[in-house]
Amino acid sequence: MITVCGELVIDLIPTGDRAPGTAPQYTAFPGGNALNVAVAAARLQTPTSLMARVGPGPFGAVLREHASRNGVATDAMLPATEPVSLAVVELAADGSAGYSFHTVGAADWQWTTAELARAWPAGTRIVHVGSISSWTPPGSAALADLVRRVRAEGTALVSFDPNVRPTLIADADAVRGQVTQLRRTADVVKVSAEDLDWLEPGADLDEAAVRWATEGPALVVVTDGGSTLRAARPDGTLLHRSPPSVTVVDTVGAGDSLAAGLFAGLVRTGVLTRAQLLELPGADLAALLDDAALVAALACTRAGADPPTLAELEAARG
Repeated sequence: MITVCGELVIDLIPTGDRAPGTAPQYTAFPGGNALNVAVAAARLQTPTSLMARVGPGPFGAVLREHASRNGVATDAMLPATEPVSLAVVELAADGSAGYSFHTVGAADWQWTTAELARAWPAGTRIVHVGSISSWTPPGSAALADLVRRVRAEGTALVSFDPNVRPTLIADADAVRGQVTQLRRTADVVKVSAEDLDWLEPGADLDEAAVRWATEGPALVVVTDGGSTLRAARPDGTLLHRSPPSVTVVDTVGAGDSLAAGLFAGLVRTGVLTRAQLLELPGADLAALLDDAALVAALACTRAGADPPTLAELEAARG
């Protein structure tokens, strides 16, 4: 089972072109890093559980129903009294998304160690953490403790995606320190070129990927939109892969879909331990990365975080 732990966000995405002098219209889409990854993995027919704190009201119900309808196990979605996080999305001409977040006092950042222990799904073989909940206190400390314990026990592969949101960060140095700690603890790290530039301004993508891979992970994947996908390993090996070209509607959830595609591939091929990941032949890793990139590309052809099903992925492979 894949277990994804993190935030749930309602994405308010603009609908159509706004006439001058009129108020913008938005459609509410279920989203957030954790929910997007979990739904994408479940649509690829991979057993997936979502650990999250779910706020009350209609948006909370929408998030829980969306997860369940897509085959995600919801037993670890704990009810919370704090509100649901909101993100107002702004789309550029090329479909790339910017976000304005409304998250003060939201349910996602309030994890306690006791809650995480109670919610932890038995049988977890890959656990993914990241995004806002992984570096926002007070819950980020409890998540970091969970990651350290799982990595030390070796019971599951640990994955981390910083998914930085600078507009939500009050203490940049503290967040950079938290990200460094988590990426060195994880077995798999996925980071976008945009996030890497914020974390290490001016860093060379190839050099940073290789360096990060020598500091703890078994695999570091650096995404760069429709440009080259990089994958580095502790022995200094660096792979370059070219994502497929598609007509982009928007990029909402693309990185999350890529991560889920990679996890589904690891499950499908039985690579479920750090040792197995380290021993995975380069050609097999390249095939997994190409599949994951295709999952992300297909998600970009539709509005909102709407990743493909396994049948759609297989059809697209040709």
